[in-house]
Amino acid sequence: MVQIDDVVVSLDLFREKFLCDLSACRGECCIEGDAGAPVELDEVAELEEVLPVVWNDLSPEAREVIDRQGVVYTDCDGDLVTSIVNGKDCVFTCYDEKGGCFCAIEKAYREGRCQFYKPVSCHLYPVRVGDYGPYKAVNYHRWDVCKAAVLLGQKENLPLYRFLKEPLIRKFGEAWYEELEKVAEELKEQGYL
Repeated sequence: MVQIDDVVVSLDLFREKFLCDLSACRGECCIEGDAGAPVELDEVAELEEVLPVVWNDLSPEAREVIDRQGVVYTDCDGDLVTSIVNGKDCVFTCYDEKGGCFCAIEKAYREGRCQFYKPVSCHLYPVRVGDYGPYKAVNYHRWDVCKAAVLLGQKENLPLYRFLKEPLIRKFGEAWYEELEKVAEELKEQGYL
């Protein structure tokens, strides 16, 4: 573990290789699991604001869940998460003609229909950020559905922290990420990587 400001970072971010391979996994991280994606409190308003923009992209089942309980709920661990359909699909999940899933919010963002990219936890995946009061912990979440991403990352020799550059900057800022890169260089020089 290394610490940058009040953030403790797992060495996995430097050691592990990762590059999403949507052609292989088909976006399975949006539809598997026992709860929705973690959401920060200030993101709830953004999810509600983007809802009219993506409403017609959502499945009838997702719209029904949102009408009944809203865009988020508190899961059994007490965490705020996106609402889910049938115990698994995020309500913002959509499918393409080949059955691959994608995020309706990210699609709308890329098309210039909204300013919100998607919840930062989704943008950061496969990294999870834990909040422990005076500090945060950044950890790699290993999951079988990402096996193809690990293989592609190894093939391309892309460290996890580089794959996640944009979302890490979004979460912690440019200066923090620059410090993370310095730490990576120091770890290489010391023979840890």
